[in-house]
Amino acid sequence: MGRDAGQGTSRTREADAGQTGRNIQARRLPQRRRSVPVQDSLGRGLVDLRISVTDRCNLRCPYCMPKELFGPDHAYLARSDLLSFEELARVARVFADLGVRKIRLTGGEPLLRRDLEHLVEKLASIDGIEDIAMTTNGMLLAAKARRLADAGLNRVTVSLDSLDDEVFAKMNGTGAAVARVLAGIDAAESSGLSPIKVNCVVKRNVNESSILEMARHFHGTGHILRFIEYMDVGTTNGWRLADVVPAGEILSLVDTELPLAPIDDEHRSGVATRYRYRDGGGEIGVIASVTSPFCATCTRARLSAEGMLFTCLFASDGFDLKTPVRSGATSRELERTILDIWARRADRYSEIRSACPAVIHGETTTGDSVSEHGRDVPCAGQAPPPTAVVLGHPRREMSYLGG
Repeated sequence: MGRDAGQGTSRTREADAGQTGRNIQARRLPQRRRSVPVQDSLGRGLVDLRISVTDRCNLRCPYCMPKELFGPDHAYLARSDLLSFEELARVARVFADLGVRKIRLTGGEPLLRRDLEHLVEKLASIDGIEDIAMTTNGMLLAAKARRLADAGLNRVTVSLDSLDDEVFAKMNGTGAAVARVLAGIDAAESSGLSPIKVNCVVKRNVNESSILEMARHFHGTGHILRFIEYMDVGTTNGWRLADVVPAGEILSLVDTELPLAPIDDEHRSGVATRYRYRDGGGEIGVIASVTSPFCATCTRARLSAEGMLFTCLFASDGFDLKTPVRSGATSRELERTILDIWARRADRYSEIRSACPAVIHGETTTGDSVSEHGRDVPCAGQAPPPTAVVLGHPRREMSYLGG
């Protein structure tokens, strides 16, 4: 399992004299801030680092790791290819020196990386890091929530696509039961890993019937439910635009029973558009990468488990950081490498896809065009986007990059 002994709203828990991970919270003060903020070619900063600690998962969700393609014989990364916890912490420290304040651990399923709390403790000791979160499917969370909290993890986001076991089984590809995820959520809450966010990917004619049931269940719990439009991450999930349930449709459905009001989020830095229940029952959100892209405000860098740096969730290619790390590069040299990569970043895939979805997925042959490597590509009569569309290059899978 690639094991290694040595993988919203920020919140600092009260220090506990017997728990060193929590005491570290008080030391999270930046020692060195850059006088000039790090920005990419479109003026977007570098604030968030998502670290994938494994490419393995114990579920086979069709939108991420369809079981037909990720079977028992699938070749995962070798243990020697994974960055060690020490290497991951070293890279994270360089990112912190560049201004990163938030770290999220992802996978695959991050809890499959043995002794993940050891990495959390290392990350929690880095000056300048204000928030450490983790995205998990919740299958192993009940047994590990307390250790992670004691090590310094602040909060978790749990994936749950339905409360109906039959529907959930279709969405997770393994027959895993809803009760196990709910037990993980309860354990996370009792361990102080809150506010807890619950992510629900919605796919047309599969689990859209679960939208209201999910909203009812988490209404008033203090947990933040977020519905996610089905996205074309990677190239193995058979994505079609017709399978997307637009965020507007989701919100209208919830609003009919549980009236909503938008939350004024002037300084939005996350990906969700936030709403509150008018009756005071908490918060709900939608992540609308397809119908309302947020490329313009994306401040996320992604580090794969084998040390490849990606500047977009929909990327085809990454930048190798493992080689310089293992070849003795100094922290200053790593900093310069990352700065150069970020300065050249111009990713805006979702904006381009929304302007011309048929071009991205090769579904049209007539109409207007966009330029791709010096040649015109048809755009089905839609207004061409202002930047080139990169076609013909397989995008990396979500299980590799981390969602």
